[in-house]
Amino acid sequence: MFSAFTNSMKIPELRSRILYTLGLLFVARVGAHIPLPGIDPAPLTRFFADQTAGGGGGLVGLYNMFTGGALVKGAVCALGIMPYISASIIFQLMTAVVPALSRLQQEGDVGRQKLTQYTRYATVLICLIQGVLLIMALENPARLFPGYDINTYGQIVVVSKFWFMVQSTIFMTAGTMLLMWLGEQITQRGIGNGVSLLITVGILQDIPGAAVATYQLFFAPVGVAKLGAIEGVMMLALFIIVTVGIIAVTQGQRKIPVQYAKRVVGQKVYGGQSSFLPLKVNYSGVMPVIFASAILLFPQQIMSQAGAAFNIKFLVEFSNDLLRGHPIYYIGMTLLILFFSYFWVSVMFKPIQIADDLKKYGGYIPGVRPGEPTAGFLDFIMTRLTLAGAIFLTIIAIIPDLLLFELKVPSRIAYFFGGTGMLITVGVILDTMRQIETFLLQRHYDGFLKKGRIRGRSASASVQLGEAASDKAVLQITAFMVVMLLIGLAAWAFRQWAL
Repeated sequence: MFSAFTNSMKIPELRSRILYTLGLLFVARVGAHIPLPGIDPAPLTRFFADQTAGGGGGLVGLYNMFTGGALVKGAVCALGIMPYISASIIFQLMTAVVPALSRLQQEGDVGRQKLTQYTRYATVLICLIQGVLLIMALENPARLFPGYDINTYGQIVVVSKFWFMVQSTIFMTAGTMLLMWLGEQITQRGIGNGVSLLITVGILQDIPGAAVATYQLFFAPVGVAKLGAIEGVMMLALFIIVTVGIIAVTQGQRKIPVQYAKRVVGQKVYGGQSSFLPLKVNYSGVMPVIFASAILLFPQQIMSQAGAAFNIKFLVEFSNDLLRGHPIYYIGMTLLILFFSYFWVSVMFKPIQIADDLKKYGGYIPGVRPGEPTAGFLDFIMTRLTLAGAIFLTIIAIIPDLLLFELKVPSRIAYFFGGTGMLITVGVILDTMRQIETFLLQRHYDGFLKKGRIRGRSASASVQLGEAASDKAVLQITAFMVVMLLIGLAAWAFRQWAL
């Protein structure tokens, strides 16, 4: 496995792609640390540092994780890449229900380019709306961050409000569009999916803080509660089990055998071979967890604010039951994950279309009649696979809360034992390793594993990538990365010396 990383640097094209990807990811992280003009990020940083399970959690905590901490810092890239992802999901769902967009998607490269352009326009619109709402929330932080007290932490916005809103909205929109461009460049000229890598790097940026918190958890000062060796072994075992489980379910497939009949076209004979139709266990990915978390938060906030405003005790108590740590929250989370898992499959998986395509090309599933019976058989199999995937997602989403409330593990540590961030991280790393292994195998190098390639037990994957970045571009990106790193280290050293 370790020799694969060494071999990756021996292939000029792959080495160029890896260095180019690292350079652009570094640029994205720089944007997550540049504060907006007129914002004092210190009060917001102190507020999030003081939060326990409930205060800084919820949708705001999830969004801050996706932005790589840029939201807490009030950075130029505070909106992150999420507006682009939201626009992409909207158009992906609309192509399944709007005939005009569906025809546009089937027109080939020209149609896909138009859809990409529409997605970019929608991204700008979403950025403008979210930017204005975020600035309004920063001017009155208690609306967005429950428990924020201006008298305790201080004002976040320290300049004139109107012009601050205008310029900050423009800056944050530009930051999101920059991240979108960086993601597209990584996908075309780098390695891996650019947008997914941007999110993953933002999630992993908290690893140093989590490592420090873990050390303090086991080596706390005398008189402070700490965990022992048994708890440490249990946490390590749980981390390995969760990681292995996520990999197994993410890569897991149900292979449906397909037999193609022989066809004679002219003097050539086509077909006659056996293949299989891979149906993923977790077809919907991490989207049901994200949607369920977001939807659960909205009624909680509405009922909490309405109960406090009109002094309705029942609404306040019920809104508290919808917070993490209460049974009603987990019952609602389970039901919503089940609903969105089946909803996503019903929108994206088309058994009738698959059955028609198999019939069109002379394929059939042994023991199942072509046409409508094949569609019913595929729907039967996918329904049960979706149930298994939804149960798995529910378990992974709840594991961090068990550590958080039962073992009193800090949230920044618990998030690495499951949840949305862990699902995204494992999936993106597997996808990136799969692309790197494809390059290695094409050049007759060993992959990461000599037995059982990282292909999800499927056939050899073909990677559709653009032309790699030139050596000059890679050198420029690397030089910029080194210069910015040296400047950052110098600034950190000067701050430590001044203190």
